[in-house]
Amino acid sequence: MQNGEDVKKALGKTAAYGSDIDIDRFDEGTYKPEQYENLEDAKEYKDRMTDVGMATDENNRSGSIIFIDNGMSHCSNKEQEGVELMSTNDARKKYDWLKDYYWTAVDPQKDKYTAKTYLEDSDGYFIHVKAGYAVKNPVQTCMLLNKNKSIQNLHNIIIVDEGASLEIITGCATSSHANDALHVGVSEIFVKDNASLKFSMIHNWNTETGVRPRTVAKMGKDAHFINNYVLLNPVGSLQSYPAALLNGEGSSAAFNTMCLSHKGSNIDTGGMVVLNAKKTSAEIMSRSIVKGGQIIARGRLVGNAPGAKAHLECRSIMIDDGGSSIAIPELEAHVADVEMTHEAAVGKIARDQIEYLMSRGISEDDAVSMIVKGFLSGSINGLPLSLKKEIDAAIEKANLGS
Repeated sequence: MQNGEDVKKALGKTAAYGSDIDIDRFDEGTYKPEQYENLEDAKEYKDRMTDVGMATDENNRSGSIIFIDNGMSHCSNKEQEGVELMSTNDARKKYDWLKDYYWTAVDPQKDKYTAKTYLEDSDGYFIHVKAGYAVKNPVQTCMLLNKNKSIQNLHNIIIVDEGASLEIITGCATSSHANDALHVGVSEIFVKDNASLKFSMIHNWNTETGVRPRTVAKMGKDAHFINNYVLLNPVGSLQSYPAALLNGEGSSAAFNTMCLSHKGSNIDTGGMVVLNAKKTSAEIMSRSIVKGGQIIARGRLVGNAPGAKAHLECRSIMIDDGGSSIAIPELEAHVADVEMTHEAAVGKIARDQIEYLMSRGISEDDAVSMIVKGFLSGSINGLPLSLKKEIDAAIEKANLGS
């Protein structure tokens, strides 16, 4: 554990990226939300959960965890033999060995958001897959902000033991009456030797919501991690910069981001992979559409070991004037035997593509919409079919041609 006094000093530390948020103006969200044995009974939140990829009937899901504000509201597990699901605080009480993981991936002194989460001793979800166990269906988690002018502080820990595999679909959303609120989610992820984790996150916030996730994954030998992030609805301010530390030989990580920046939205997102071991590999892919909002797409690759290979790609399409798009790709190498490349492009839709579709009897708005949908929908590979349908439906709702 860190020195509490040192962490307190970080309460005044602004984040390296993104606009600053005054955390003192928010109240604490409830720690004792209503309990739901069956997600179908959570009628007030059902639509919001569905919009972020949650299966409220829990079909084709290995388990579910729902947090409303700062308390767990639902936890179910169909994989009792190989998977443990509970709150982080319950896991700490149950397992003394968890102290070897607790706050070892994310530094609580990183900024004011991590410091507050640490000092509040915040709860969150704990997911542990036992060695050699392949989880058949995804585990789903959902973080809901339900109280206006409140802060949600969550601390999640995911451990995928040796030779195990897991897929997580996590959705985060704001209820209709909690517009001006702040979400802070700290996630510490540990993928052990020969294990794999696919982590897909869909966000659906409101026009004044502040969002500050903090995620670090630590990888063992021949471990594999895929991180997918999707944001297609308006948000007040989002700043996210997840990192993967490839500490085991032959490990790999991929970050895929899909964002739509509406007017009034301020988005600063990206990812970093540090290739610390031999023969590691990484890929960072970003696709963004700017409809009058602001977006910064960051990507950083750090090659520290021989045989490391990595690629970074940031692409953005400007639909409307008045917004801004900035791509910041970074490549950093500390040994000679590395291979790292990057591509970055910001621009508009080619007029000849629009005219080609119009010559086939398609209206200009529909032509623009079709091109943009193709640009976005092809940016994330390997999503489960049910989740891909949800994302395609969200792209359809976004009215991209207007």
